[in-house]
Amino acid sequence: MKFTLKIWRQKNQNDPGRFVTYEVNNISADASFLEMLDVLNNELVQKGEDPVAFDHDCREGICGSCGMMINGRAHGEGRSMATCDVRMRMYKDGEDLVVEPWRAKPFPVVKDLVVDRRAFDRIMQAGGFISVKTGAAPEANAVPVPKANADEAMDAAACIGCGACVASCPNSSAMLFVAAKVSQFALLPQGQPERRERVERMIEQMDKEGFGACSNNYACEAECPKGISVTHIARLNREFLRAEFTEKA
Repeated sequence: MKFTLKIWRQKNQNDPGRFVTYEVNNISADASFLEMLDVLNNELVQKGEDPVAFDHDCREGICGSCGMMINGRAHGEGRSMATCDVRMRMYKDGEDLVVEPWRAKPFPVVKDLVVDRRAFDRIMQAGGFISVKTGAAPEANAVPVPKANADEAMDAAACIGCGACVASCPNSSAMLFVAAKVSQFALLPQGQPERRERVERMIEQMDKEGFGACSNNYACEAECPKGISVTHIARLNREFLRAEFTEKA
């Protein structure tokens, strides 16, 4: 297979950046999108040119660091998969592919397709945790948890913090990410002691980072590689209102 790639190249955060067109040939239909970029970079290095910078780590659809926009879609073709899971057979032979980084003010471009997602880390540091002593794992049945709650908490905990929800949202909202992180604790007994402070601090930090508000566009759910449901955003709103009324009471 062969493709025409229009890739965003940007040297650093202060560089205006631009699209550069490349041609790649003899790409296996079973190759992943990142493997196709590896082929391109090998060719660029052989020519003495700067390879395209892009994030990646596990390449197993687990870490989410491979996030990028492909033809206007976060992570590219397919549902519930990261960029590293996208196979070139999902595209037509000879197709033009436009590849660019996440577009959101809180995610400044570091270089080419790499963005700085530390805003998510700061939101987690604000309250996305439980304050307990580390040590041996407790007995699994020591604290009874209804199965429905446990299942929903695990669904929320599946969020890998890739930023696809932000990139796909017209408002660059991080509500789905924050909602998932709040939900996974709000549904479990271990998260109750810091329940009020958690949601207030995380939403406050989210606003400080410059993320937009949710307008029920649902693009976040559609492009999330882990299929996180927008119902968690409804829970986030309820948790925030609960915290506000509890504090005033």
